Amino acid sequence: MRVIAGTARRLLLMTPAGTNTRPTTDRIKETLFNMLQPHLAGRDFLDLFAGSGGIGIEALSRGARYACFADSSRDAIECIKTNLTHTHLADRATVYPMDAMAAIARMHNEKRKFDIVFLDPPYGKGLELQALAAMRRCGVLAEDATVIVETSADSDPEALAAAGYRIERIKDYKTNRHVFLTPESGQSSEGTEEI
Repeated sequence: MRVIAGTARRLLLMTPAGTNTRPTTDRIKETLFNMLQPHLAGRDFLDLFAGSGGIGIEALSRGARYACFADSSRDAIECIKTNLTHTHLADRATVYPMDAMAAIARMHNEKRKFDIVFLDPPYGKGLELQALAAMRRCGVLAEDATVIVETSADSDPEALAAAGYRIERIKDYKTNRHVFLTPESGQSSEGTEEI
């Protein structure tokens, strides 16, 4: 796995050992960032269920202002830190060694807001729905935020919208899909509630 474009272009990235993470392939990552590129410059990026951190690192390499990474796996956290150091991007990143819900609560307490969020949780456990609801309740999304959820190809995108989002786009691949969401207006976004 490598950084595809930007300041860290062509640098190889480590991936956590084992089968607990599913690194996004370079081809899918390139497709994703071709869509995101016009919206990255100067934006704050959140990589939840970050694994190797490859998505957030790609965002930083391509011009995102700052990125936060969260993962509950110790191996993943060490991998993210190593990759950030290797790509010389650690000074524009914060790494949260905790599960997504705890990380969202911490970010709420730190008054962080994100313009672009990428979620790639384990499939079939409903973790994306929990995270989407928590981000709305805690107000960690900027007003015009884009949230991309990676799901299995047979998932129901409408279930994601039920958490208070509008589906803007769906990009299907062979075995998975990216669902692009924006927060619906008129719902909690002030961050006054705790998880």
